[in-house]
Amino acid sequence: MNSKLSAQLSKVLVGGLVLYFFYIFITAISIVDRRHIGTDNGTYINSTTDNNPYIEQLAYKLTSNCNSNRCSVQNILDYVTTIPYKINHINANSPQETIQKNFGDCDDKSNLLISLLHELNIESYFVLVPKHIFVIVSLDDVVLKNTTKGLYLDGKKFYILESTAKGSSIGFRFRYSLSDIEMIIEPFENREIEVREIEWGL
Repeated sequence: MNSKLSAQLSKVLVGGLVLYFFYIFITAISIVDRRHIGTDNGTYINSTTDNNPYIEQLAYKLTSNCNSNRCSVQNILDYVTTIPYKINHINANSPQETIQKNFGDCDDKSNLLISLLHELNIESYFVLVPKHIFVIVSLDDVVLKNTTKGLYLDGKKFYILESTAKGSSIGFRFRYSLSDIEMIIEPFENREIEVREIEWGL
């Protein structure tokens, strides 16, 4: 009787372990799927931060003197561009790790930039081009509208933010051809934005 009970308990235990490992495996695949997007030039790794108290406090601290989104975006961009550019061959850093290490490549710095903008509810997306990533932001600003070129996505104007160019301004020059744009990504759902028409101009 005891041996039968032991055998049954062993089967239950083994079955439970198999289910647990299966759950871990599915969870790992799901995380990789949510964070990785394949492109013609490799894999983009999403390391954005959402609802992180440290990033939220930093976003509000950096923009405490602002009374417009243009000022807020420029202050955040100034902060991110002062972080030294250095290619990160190992893995993508989280926004907080980029700050702590005080360096990052275009992935790291763009993830930090867009995470800070997200805390202020400023509409922004990633743009993937060959071997590079940058951020675009939507701003309803009269000065920018009349003086600064941008990318129009289905008629809506977005301004380029270049996280790797120290001292750069909102509306960085588009240095690629429109056909170089591989995809535009909504970073906090990590999904490609479907765009029918893209233009560059004033």
